[in-house]
Amino acid sequence: MSVNEATHPENSVWNKQVYHRLKLALSLGLRRQVFLAVCDDLNLRNQVAARLHSTLAYPVGQVLYQPTNSLEASTPAYPRLVTLRLNLTDPNPMAQISQWLINYPPPIVGKTKDAPGRPLPIPVFQIVGVEQLTRQPVATQRLFLHYLRLTEQRISTQESSRFLESSLLLWVPRPWLYAIQQSAPQFWRCRTGVFIFAGEPTPTTKTKGPERFSSSQGVDLGNLDQSILDDVLLTNSVENRDSAEEFDFPQSQPINRSHQNKEPTPLKSELLAVGLPSDETPVGDNNSNQPEIRVPILKHIGKELVELVLATMNTGDGGEVDSSPQNILEEIEELHSKKVASESLAVGYQKLGNLYRLRIEQGQSTLENLMVAIIAYQEAITYDEGSPQVPDILNDLGTLYWMLYRTPPNSEEGQSYIEQGIEFYQLALKLISPQTHPETYARVQNNLGTAYGDLARFSSPAENWQQAVAAYSEALHYRTVEMEPLKFAACQNNLGTAYWHLAQYNLPVVHLKKAIAAYNLALVHYTSNQEPLKYGMIQNNIGTAYWNLAQYEQPSENLRLAIQAYKEALIFRTPANLPAACAATLNNLGTAYWHLANQALTPKEERYQYLEQCIESYQEALNLAHSLSGMTLSFDVFATHNNLGLAHYQLVTDAYYEGDKNERSQHLEASLDNHLQALNGMSKQPETYQTTLAYVIKTIRGFHNELGIQGQNLALSKVPGSLLPEILPKL
Repeated sequence: MSVNEATHPENSVWNKQVYHRLKLALSLGLRRQVFLAVCDDLNLRNQVAARLHSTLAYPVGQVLYQPTNSLEASTPAYPRLVTLRLNLTDPNPMAQISQWLINYPPPIVGKTKDAPGRPLPIPVFQIVGVEQLTRQPVATQRLFLHYLRLTEQRISTQESSRFLESSLLLWVPRPWLYAIQQSAPQFWRCRTGVFIFAGEPTPTTKTKGPERFSSSQGVDLGNLDQSILDDVLLTNSVENRDSAEEFDFPQSQPINRSHQNKEPTPLKSELLAVGLPSDETPVGDNNSNQPEIRVPILKHIGKELVELVLATMNTGDGGEVDSSPQNILEEIEELHSKKVASESLAVGYQKLGNLYRLRIEQGQSTLENLMVAIIAYQEAITYDEGSPQVPDILNDLGTLYWMLYRTPPNSEEGQSYIEQGIEFYQLALKLISPQTHPETYARVQNNLGTAYGDLARFSSPAENWQQAVAAYSEALHYRTVEMEPLKFAACQNNLGTAYWHLAQYNLPVVHLKKAIAAYNLALVHYTSNQEPLKYGMIQNNIGTAYWNLAQYEQPSENLRLAIQAYKEALIFRTPANLPAACAATLNNLGTAYWHLANQALTPKEERYQYLEQCIESYQEALNLAHSLSGMTLSFDVFATHNNLGLAHYQLVTDAYYEGDKNERSQHLEASLDNHLQALNGMSKQPETYQTTLAYVIKTIRGFHNELGIQGQNLALSKVPGSLLPEILPKL
């Protein structure tokens, strides 16, 4: 059942009107409003409540108009609407609201030395679950009505009215509406508005178990057009010192355990454009000579949407305004004025969303463009929930919210946007059948897996990576090699990534082996001839998975497999085509060589060779990294300097080392130089600084042991004078 459908066709129009009035009332942000929403159809109630939550809880416009004050701009997202289910053991809505506000008080924004700042507005509270009281004892039902009778007193008492500084929306079925009118007149007198939705009562035999805020009915939607932002490719990196770009993983450094967390590389999306008429195609970028834009009179379209569209009006190469967005707004306004069928309005809003979606596909993924697309698509669904395009639009909304999380300055609000995106993906999956629409179903599942992977950065990583694995696995049931070989390979790579992350929390051997298996399946189609860069990327991933596996079983064998994979990756990840990725893989290769050199069963001759190869790999990684000024790297350069210093030290102090005095001095000097370089970047990390300082002292002692007092003096001559007071007492 769609949000506005009921037993009789005429109820559809009525419910749409009621929904829009209720949404408008809640959007105004007025204080101390008490609304009752009356609905007997639980499916309809759940869908309307869910839409209100998805539309109003985190309105995208709120991030646009933040002041430039850095403190306020970094304030975490705080909901505008909170949905609570009535506590049946103690059915006191006011107490629930008060407790929520105690747990989540409004954050203070704009606070400076000279200004105290101000709290964000208290949200609207939406209470559902009153219908469940019918199954409770009479004493519980009376207790609920008693709490409502106290509402009038609480509103009039300043000290206890904080819970209604915003507004309250209470969902009730008709029997409870009558009970409130008769038995809680004090609450009834406080009402600001009553919104009655048409629909038949839901039989109690069909409401077993927990209710869900969405319809679970499958709908045969026929052939669907391909959606935009298709198949978001996973690019998460573990927050670790050696994270690698794209799908690459970090790996723990073998020596210096302290590190700085790195931001993951921005995710990439496969964007599939939906064809628009040529006169709707946006062109050009904003320029300083933009002509004045005519502001139309739009009475029926939300002010926020109009302002966003006008703010994103582009100019072409000739300096003329691209009027396509404004033209569509005027078309929508005309449709509103003519009071056409809601389906026509939905088409108009979807047309606007498609236009901005095309801009985003062309690389203009600005905050404003994302917001226009989101608002337009949400309006399209509001006006026509029965459209066969709804699953695709829901998928697009999920990805647009995910992109909103990736667009500065929204890093602080990231979790909220990702969770919103997941809700839209899940809604889309409820409306399509994998048997009839396998491509669409697989696409949404793949995107859902990516969203869960991002959510793991914020909370419950093990659980969210498990959800990502489930989503990718489900996608692969319907994304076959025969249908889409490259997308099949991309999804296999994403699954391998998810298994790798999951291995960091439980069953490491099992999950790492599954990760390697998934990567190898991806390589069947990401061949070195057809997809050399992706082939190299996945080989790097395989190397990292084998390196991790070596920590648990067959270390020598798995480390050799890791080295083999890294070397294969470096054939395609070169300093010329992918310098940052090449440096990361070289760093990983150095780490693998170091571990292999230190295996107990490694022969002494091979140990010397592995240490030399370790030094060579680390040095190449650092040379390349230092040549990439201004480019973001996915590994900690200072940690690599430390590791290189220790490798030089271990080589020269090995009992089987046969180099002459000059060679010993060169290795020790290289060790000291690298530790000192590492020390320069660790002044703000006390623990790491002290560890590296200890390496410096150890190396100076090595000079004395290997080269005598002359060697120690040579070492001290290389140490900055500012460090000598710290070093000399410890020698």
